[in-house]
Amino acid sequence: MAQSVVDVMEDSKGKVHENLLANGVDLTSFVTHFEWDMAKYPAKQPLVSVVDTLAKQLAQIEMDLKSRTAAYSALKMNLENLEKKSTALALTVCLRSVCKGSGMLMPQPGAVVASGGNLFTRTLSDIVSKEDFVLDSEYLITLLVIVPKPSYAQWQKTYESLSDMVVPRSTKLIAEDNEGGLFTVTLFRKVIDDFKTKAKENKFTVREFYYDEKEIKREREEMTRLLSDKKQQYQTSCVALKKGSTTYRDHKVKVTPLGNPDRPTAGQTDRERESEGEGEGPLLRWLKVNFSEAFIAWIHIKALRVFVESVLRYGLPVNFQAVLLQPHKKSATKRLREVLNSVFHHLDEVAAASILDASVEIPGLQLSNQDYFPYVYFHIDLSLLD
Repeated sequence: MAQSVVDVMEDSKGKVHENLLANGVDLTSFVTHFEWDMAKYPAKQPLVSVVDTLAKQLAQIEMDLKSRTAAYSALKMNLENLEKKSTALALTVCLRSVCKGSGMLMPQPGAVVASGGNLFTRTLSDIVSKEDFVLDSEYLITLLVIVPKPSYAQWQKTYESLSDMVVPRSTKLIAEDNEGGLFTVTLFRKVIDDFKTKAKENKFTVREFYYDEKEIKREREEMTRLLSDKKQQYQTSCVALKKGSTTYRDHKVKVTPLGNPDRPTAGQTDRERESEGEGEGPLLRWLKVNFSEAFIAWIHIKALRVFVESVLRYGLPVNFQAVLLQPHKKSATKRLREVLNSVFHHLDEVAAASILDASVEIPGLQLSNQDYFPYVYFHIDLSLLD
């Protein structure tokens, strides 16, 4: 879920940690001030019921997460496929024309430099215009030809003679990328095939393209829609909290049900919740709320495991103390282990000996010796993005 937040906030990755909170506080603060949630997981219930509640809660979150991230991934993929065809990384105006007598290309209005685009595969809807083509003619047609940059001069000298019935001085450079340029050329329809063959022999590529104003408009609208949909998953202009057709009044709300990103958290007013959520899209809001729910459930599972393992290890009546230890430095972990093993080695002398001698096996235990200590130990890694 943390990685999903990173993916959604791709343009604001520096603020990811601000959105990975548990019950409104940072993860370390939540863990160090952890208290069992008696309302959500009643301690008087049988252990199996508590575990079942946690399992169902996390299973529902996981199922929703897969569904929502799959939809978002599909949206991104559709957008990326469209961008590969249509969106150049940079567009700058570049005007070129043929200098009379010299054959040199000089700046003139009409051409576009498409950095990052590929003239062979990208859509041309954002490059061409109606004025670049001869339309609605029974005899004439305008073709688009991709010419390698080193061959610009050769194109200017030879395009009129590549086939019969080519309209003289009809070529114009309308776009270029790092490797070549996109030229127009007008000719009679009856010589299209012959022109394509001769162009290929000269390493000029005729790009199959038919100017359809309705199709171009549809493609542009599709790109705009996909960009808008993607942005809205991360950011929207406002958030309204509603129940049915009426907005909640300004009052305290204590219930925070699973999977409902629009329901205020405990102790918050709707006005505070609206302020906090303003500008967030539905997917980011859902991820924030359910990341918190999942993290809280995860820590409850850790506490539950400590309890169960301690009873299994030390028996009844219950007589143990759970402690949270956080070394100030990673390098201090080894020293902490030594101290703990020294203090508690009497609780399980075989385990204590095995830490010093890896060849000693602990009967009935299938974990590696590195995971087993004379005291019950569970690791909590809060570095979710490392």
